[in-house]
Amino acid sequence: MTSQEIYADWVKVSNGELHMDAYLAHPTATGTFPAVIVIQEIFGVNAHIRDVTERFAKAGYVAIAPAIYQRVAPGFEVGYSPDDVITGRKYKEQTKADELLSDLQATIGYLQSLPLVKPGSIGAIGFCFGGHVAYLAATLSDIRATAAFYGSGIATMTPGGGAPTLTRTAEIQGEIYLFFGTEDPLIPNEQVDQIESELQKHAIRYRLFRYPAGHGFFCDQRSDYDPESAADAWKQVLELFGRTL
Repeated sequence: MTSQEIYADWVKVSNGELHMDAYLAHPTATGTFPAVIVIQEIFGVNAHIRDVTERFAKAGYVAIAPAIYQRVAPGFEVGYSPDDVITGRKYKEQTKADELLSDLQATIGYLQSLPLVKPGSIGAIGFCFGGHVAYLAATLSDIRATAAFYGSGIATMTPGGGAPTLTRTAEIQGEIYLFFGTEDPLIPNEQVDQIESELQKHAIRYRLFRYPAGHGFFCDQRSDYDPESAADAWKQVLELFGRTL
C-alpha cells in the first residue's frame, strides 16, 4: 500500500457544553475517505496514539483520536512508567459508559460533518482501556467495524458500574475483530473464552486473534511490545477496515 501525504493537527469536538480535544489526521489528497476513531489507552492521546492515528491517515483514512478523559483530566497525556499507570487508572475509574458513548457519538457527528469523510464508512479501534471502550462503541449504529485490542474488564465490569460490558454484546451493530495476548496478566484466557462464547451466542460477525504476547503488545513504547504480533494484528485491522468501510 502506498503511503499518502497527510495533514495532522488538534481539533475540538463539541458535545453540548463539553469541548473535547481530538487529534485529527487525514490524507492531503482530494476525494472522500473512510474514517476511523482511535480510542486511547489509559495514558491519554499520547505519542503512541497520535502515531497510530497518523498511520491510518497514511493508509488512506480520516482518523481521529478523541480525548476520552476530557471530562476528568483535560489535556492528560503521559508515558508508560509505573507512576503513569497509577495515574491513568485513577482517571479510568472516573469514567462512565454513558458519557463515553455520548462523547464517541459526538465524535461520529464531527466526522460526518467533514466533506472528506465518505458517508456511512466509520469504524473504531481501541487499545487497553480503549479496547474495552471500543467494544462499547461497537454498539453504536454508525460504527460499521471495530477493532478491540486487549480490552480488560469486558467480561467483568463496565465504566461507571453496572452490568459488565459483555452483557451488551447483542447490541453490536457491525463486524468486530478482537486481539488478545495469551500471556496478558490483566485478561485471563478464561475471560477471552467468555467473550468469544457471547459473540457466538448472539451471532455477531467477529474474528478473535490470540497472540503469544502480553498486555500492550501492539505499542512499541511498552515493555510488552511484540513486533511480530503487532505486525500481524495491523494487517488484520487493515483487512477489516478495507473490506467494510
